[in-house]
Amino acid sequence: MTDQFWKRKTLPEMDAAEWEALCDGCALCCMHKVEEEDSGEVFYTNLACRLLDLKTCRCTDYANRARRVADCLTLSADNTAAFEWLPASCAYRRLARGQDLPDWHPLITGDPSTVHEACVSLRGDMLSENDTDEYTVIYKLNNEEE
Repeated sequence: MTDQFWKRKTLPEMDAAEWEALCDGCALCCMHKVEEEDSGEVFYTNLACRLLDLKTCRCTDYANRARRVADCLTLSADNTAAFEWLPASCAYRRLARGQDLPDWHPLITGDPSTVHEACVSLRGDMLSENDTDEYTVIYKLNNEEE
């Protein structure tokens, strides 16, 4: 898409293709997260949803994911509270906060691999919940604006 629709439309104004195009393919929304009880801080683990393809960082059953995975994070423009579970680099979260897309975003570069080249995704560092239930905490969910 060469049209920079995200600069002239709000999230609720976007059509389905535009909405889906905002996803940079980092797959961080598909990673298991843990919340520290006392502080409420959220941390990413290296354990990915059973439906995530670890090589492509894409869901293997995107159309049915919410039905197959009870706690799947399904985003919509009318539920921006869910965006707080997303990294500060996420296009949905950034646009909801009035920020632009980062320079490495595939809609800017025209190349879907730039999210991995920018080391935003955990590709190569993930484990599937299909293979193990053990995980390592990787880093804290960054709630600061970038």
